[in-house]
Amino acid sequence: MAVRRVVPNARSSSVREAAGFYALLGFEEVMNLGWVVTLASPEVPTAQVNLMTGDATAPVVPDMSVEVDDVDAAYAAVRESGAEIVHPLQDEEWGVRRFFVRAPDGRVVNVLGHR
Repeated sequence: MAVRRVVPNARSSSVREAAGFYALLGFEEVMNLGWVVTLASPEVPTAQVNLMTGDATAPVVPDMSVEVDDVDAAYAAVRESGAEIVHPLQDEEWGVRRFFVRAPDGRVVNVLGHR
């Protein structure tokens, strides 16, 4: 299993205002689902930040998102470790397969793969 990218998730009550701020730093909108907006550097597309008002299907806003090449293998490894699954493995309507896990420090990690 390989990590493809890691993206911090910032909770925001106004993603439009926050996106305007990050635009000053060179970020551009690459995805907007209403409740989550992904901003990326045009020069380095994997340099990204997610702005979130909430999560469409999960009980919490994760602290970070980690995209892997095999989300099913990641899920099996995490379950075997005994770590707390916060949101079960599932296919989402926006084209990802994902689950949330709580790290030992209490942070919630969204582990995903694109379908």
